[in-house]
Amino acid sequence: MADTKKRIDEPTGTETVGHEWDGIEELNTPLPRWWLWTFYATIIWALVYTVFYPAWPGIAGYTKGLLGWSSEEELAEEMAEEAERRAPILEAIAATPIERLPEDSELLRFAQVGGESLFKNYCVQCHGTGAAGGKGYPNLNDDEWLWGGDMKAIQYTLEHGIRNPDHDETRFSMMPAFGRDGLLSEEEIADVTAHVRVISGQADPSEAAVRGAEIFGQQCAVCHGPEGAGDREQGAPNLTDAIWLYGGDTETIRQTVRNSRYGVMPRFGARLNPVEIKMLTAYVHSRGGGEDFVEVAENPETEVDERP
Repeated sequence: MADTKKRIDEPTGTETVGHEWDGIEELNTPLPRWWLWTFYATIIWALVYTVFYPAWPGIAGYTKGLLGWSSEEELAEEMAEEAERRAPILEAIAATPIERLPEDSELLRFAQVGGESLFKNYCVQCHGTGAAGGKGYPNLNDDEWLWGGDMKAIQYTLEHGIRNPDHDETRFSMMPAFGRDGLLSEEEIADVTAHVRVISGQADPSEAAVRGAEIFGQQCAVCHGPEGAGDREQGAPNLTDAIWLYGGDTETIRQTVRNSRYGVMPRFGARLNPVEIKMLTAYVHSRGGGEDFVEVAENPETEVDERP
């Protein structure tokens, strides 16, 4: 039951608000002075802040404040200072041929750190945060490379990509779809699969594998080589090891022979500048699967293809 009659509470000397519940009365106790003054100070501070700093949004912008300070301008200044600080190092990377970058340990370390940041932005979606890849996406930590794993080869792959349409310099290889295009029968595909399983060390020799070896020599050896060891010039994978991009079980190999594979990698030369490409190259090379650059001795009578 509520009583709206106000009175002074004798023990505390405080006026009641007139509310009572089961003998418990509510007192109209004033707020502490320190709390009130703190509250008033925050109001004054807010008013001063809106005068001197950007505060009120509007349709065409916001109030700039008397000091003319802006977090955007401050960030721009800090970024300009950082760019100026990094400029000599970036210029040094730009002037250093990619295959000579390991000769300068400090420059290489800087490039790898910058490349790691770029990798997290552009590459983890396919290759994973640890660059271990997944089904259909290469593992960059091992030493198996379709087109080569030295810095120059990696740089070319990053710059021009793989199977990019309307780009003449892209990495390009095409495996026929032997089943879909009617080049081999299902029985012949099964025999070739058996042969690949044998040369990869996953199965024992069989009659099917013997028949598949003959078909392999006629249809597949031109790219993968007579022993199935692959060919980097054509981007043909090695079929004799335990590394598989899509899987090495019988059914997966059969599907690959029947329908082929056609993975695509973006050409980052259209997204990143040359220095960023070099830094990303340095990081990918450092993951553990990078190979040393082998320089061909100069021979005036021999023409050397600059393309890796």
